[in-house]
Amino acid sequence: MNDNAAHQAQILDQFTRQAHAFQTSHRTAQGALRLALETAGVQARETVLDAACGPGVLACAFAEVAQHVTGIDITPTMLEQARKLQAEKRLANITWRQGDVTQLPFDDGAFSLVVSRYAFHHVLEPRVVLAEMARVCAGGGRVVVIDSAPAPAHAQTFNAAERMRDPSHTRALTPDALKQLALDVGLKPQRELIYAWEVTVPSLLERSFPLPGDAEKLLELYRGDVGVDRIGMNARYIEGELYVTFPTMILVGGKQ
Repeated sequence: MNDNAAHQAQILDQFTRQAHAFQTSHRTAQGALRLALETAGVQARETVLDAACGPGVLACAFAEVAQHVTGIDITPTMLEQARKLQAEKRLANITWRQGDVTQLPFDDGAFSLVVSRYAFHHVLEPRVVLAEMARVCAGGGRVVVIDSAPAPAHAQTFNAAERMRDPSHTRALTPDALKQLALDVGLKPQRELIYAWEVTVPSLLERSFPLPGDAEKLLELYRGDVGVDRIGMNARYIEGELYVTFPTMILVGGKQ
C-alpha cells in the first residue's frame, strides 16, 4: 500500500468512527456556521460545492441560502449522517456524492462557490486539493477554505498535539502559508477572518480516536499547557472545566 492509499485508509477509519459525533455537534456550531456564511458572502443564486463535506453540517447551512449545494466526501458513513441532517432540516436542494477531493468528478467551472471546512489538515497534498477546488470554480466565483491555522511560533507543537489526538491529521497550515497556497493555484485572496473555536477537552476527546494510551498523554499535555501556551491552543480552566481553542481561518479566494 502506498503512502496515499494508507492515509486514505486512515481517514476512512477515523471518520467512520467520528461520523455520529460530528453530525450531532452541529447544534453547538451555529455561531461558526454564521461566520462561514457571512464571510463567504453566499447568495441565493449560487451553486455551491462542499469538498470533503463530512456529515453535511456546512452544506446544509449553505443550502438554506443558496440555489443548490453539492457535498462530496470519501467516507460513506459521513454521507449517511449528512443525508439524515438534510432530512431533519427538510432541504431538497442538496446532492451528495462519494468521491476523492484530490480528483473531483466535476467539470471545470461547474460551481460559483467552492468551500471546504476543517478538511485541509487531513490531506497529504493540500495544494492538489485547492487546485481541484479552483478548477471546478467558475470565473468570477470564490473558493473558501476554513481550517485550523496556528501561528508560526506554535505550528510545530500544535500539529504534534493534533496528530496525537487524531492520527489522520497531517499538518495545519499557518495563515500566511494558506494564503500563499491560494496564490500558487491562481486564486486572489479577497477576505480573511481568524477566530477562536472554543471547546471543552472532555467533549473534544469524546469525538476523537487517538491511538491507545495517547488520550491520557494528550490530557496531561493540555493540563500542563495552562498558563504556558506552548501549543497555541490557550488551554485554560473555566469554572473548573478544561478548555482549549483552535485558531481557525476563513480564507476567501477569488477566481479570475
